[in-house]
Amino acid sequence: MKKFQVTVNGNTYEVDVEEITNGGVQPVSTNQQPVQYSTASVQKPVSPVAPVSSEGTPVEAPMQGKIVGLKVTQNQKVQEGDVIAVLEAMKMENEIVASTAGTVVSIHVAIGQSVDAGDLIATLN
Repeated sequence: MKKFQVTVNGNTYEVDVEEITNGGVQPVSTNQQPVQYSTASVQKPVSPVAPVSSEGTPVEAPMQGKIVGLKVTQNQKVQEGDVIAVLEAMKMENEIVASTAGTVVSIHVAIGQSVDAGDLIATLN
């Protein structure tokens, strides 16, 4: 057992936590009522995206955030500065633009997908 302090809605509680190694569901006792929890790992949802291509000009996420809009489609011609996607970060929408003119070869993200800085958004040719 390990002791932890947990703060919920401004209230701090001291809890004892037992490590579970079998990956199953275990009962938890509290001062209120028993609850159940699972130790199953959380994974990112699988999105229908194009495979990463080493050819062409990459359009990358400038920061961590969530894709809230796609402004282009595959095979669409774009000019330098055209908006490729909209990324929400810290409650602000940021336009991700093409750094060069070309054709959208592939789109590597889906609306609602979380991305990290440097993740590939699209590839231009």
